[in-house]
Amino acid sequence: MQPTFYRLIRLTFVLLFFPFGHQLFAQKNQDQLAQKWADSVYASLDANQKIAQLMVTRLSTIDLKTNKVTSLFSQVSTLVKTYNIGGICIFQGSPVLQAKQINALQAMAQTPILISIDAEWGVGMRIIDSVLPLPKQMMLGAMKDASIVYRYGQVVAAQCKRMGIHMNYAPVMDVNNNPANPVINDRSFGENKYKVALLGNQYIKGLQEWGVMACVKHFPGHGDVDVDSHYDLPVINKSMAQLDSLELYPFREAFRENAASVMIGHLYIPAIDDRKNRPSSLSEKNITQLMRKQMNYEGLTITDGLEMLGVKKYFPDGASSVESIIAGNDLLCLPDNIPLVIEKMKDAIKEGRLSWADIEYHCKRVLKAKYKYVLPILKPIDTENLAADLNAEVPGLRKRIAENAITLLSRQDSSFFPLKPAEGRSKIAYVGIGGSNTFAARLKNDLGAALIFVDAQKLKTKDLALLADSIISRYQKIVIGVDQINRAPANNFGLSKEAVAFVNLLLQRSKSVCFLFGNAYAASNFCAARNLVVCYENDNITQSVAADLLQGKLPYLGTLPVTVCEKYPSGSGLLTISNFTLPRGNAMGPHVEEGIATIDSIVADAIKKKPSRGE
Repeated sequence: MQPTFYRLIRLTFVLLFFPFGHQLFAQKNQDQLAQKWADSVYASLDANQKIAQLMVTRLSTIDLKTNKVTSLFSQVSTLVKTYNIGGICIFQGSPVLQAKQINALQAMAQTPILISIDAEWGVGMRIIDSVLPLPKQMMLGAMKDASIVYRYGQVVAAQCKRMGIHMNYAPVMDVNNNPANPVINDRSFGENKYKVALLGNQYIKGLQEWGVMACVKHFPGHGDVDVDSHYDLPVINKSMAQLDSLELYPFREAFRENAASVMIGHLYIPAIDDRKNRPSSLSEKNITQLMRKQMNYEGLTITDGLEMLGVKKYFPDGASSVESIIAGNDLLCLPDNIPLVIEKMKDAIKEGRLSWADIEYHCKRVLKAKYKYVLPILKPIDTENLAADLNAEVPGLRKRIAENAITLLSRQDSSFFPLKPAEGRSKIAYVGIGGSNTFAARLKNDLGAALIFVDAQKLKTKDLALLADSIISRYQKIVIGVDQINRAPANNFGLSKEAVAFVNLLLQRSKSVCFLFGNAYAASNFCAARNLVVCYENDNITQSVAADLLQGKLPYLGTLPVTVCEKYPSGSGLLTISNFTLPRGNAMGPHVEEGIATIDSIVADAIKKKPSRGE
């Protein structure tokens, strides 16, 4: 009996733990193969090439004033042939042209090139001439269903693989709790650290389970700044306890999710490193001490762009690249002058500030990442139907996100929920602050609305009241669409004082509802509205979904990912079910009272209609 019993125990153990043990064995075998390949490749490189493997250069540039794109293919070809550069980041340009250039560069490279892209909301964020972008992370942060973000990651991964891209500088894990943040803002999932971590990890899984390296950014947290690191070095004056409780939380969770890489931001944070004007991207205390040793992160690190003035201002002429490697980074993103940087690196080795052992360590880490993410999909990119393939999943996913994210903040006039077609003339008007769009066309076709378009740039203060009164006198209900909105908080998101005053006049004096197509923070201009909807993006699909919501064809499901004003903190939002609403998230005050009053009335009505026992 006893031997049989023990055999059963052993058999049970094997059956239970064999899959786990087999997985560990397979992983160990892969690690050994990756190390062997990295050792072999490293041995084949000369001194300059070993240093150049740590560098990522751009394939094109754009003039922001003229939007003219300039290809840098010739210069990059020289870098590949001369130095066997390790990585290339693609930016603007047609997908077919870039695919052909990537094919040519990979063919001439001695070592496979790591192709990366800064595509937080899909490759259409960069390849702007023929590929549609996906919604930005702020809109994703308005959704309750995190599985949609996983799907988002899958779609972006599929786009990347179709373009021969191995690494995406996404997701943004910064907690944006500063509405004036000029550089992160709507690129963040929001101000709730738990939701940022949850959605960020879904994005990471979607990318990496489909074979593309995620790169979480901008460590240790870029959300609470009011200076753009592209132009200067932002300062964050917080204690370590404050950083640990907020900024570092999403990164800690992403590291547990095994995010393959992390981008280090250009930030001056005295609590981490108090050396004057020392960017966190160049700080050993930040990268080696905090991130590696205290937070136990083992993945690749890459600097934010070294061409940015936030770092270049204080460490010019290749100094930032040398300091980045000394601090513990593996990859240098967009160093200005690669031949100069290589010489500066060799000078640092002669001076004893760096060693060839350091170069070997970082170079082999990069090569092992290439073994995992580059070699499996290393083949010429097929350019046939390329743009169509990149766009294939975008419309459906955009629609699904809009249906789950558009947020009803205020509902104090039930006649708009839902809004029915007009009976007779002079009933409904659509007033657009901006040009004609899909939302306006839907209101005209579906509801018989009159269309009035107002050029906000030409409004004059003395004419506001007259214009508002003339519209109010002719129509019983007014739907306002605000779509002349910039993404950045500078100059109030591009909204003039006159435009804001005009919209608020309409909201105060008429039966009206306001739909805001753009950055949620811009809704702070209209917090007094009786009926207010935030749509986050301004595109045909979002506008069409908004029209469906207005007509009651879909329920409102979204909640604010950021605080807009005291009345609407992060988490605010009303859920519509049939013809009544319920508060969502942190919605308080009148929203809670409205929801409770509605429920109470339904319950009271049900009790009144309850049949007697004799019936």
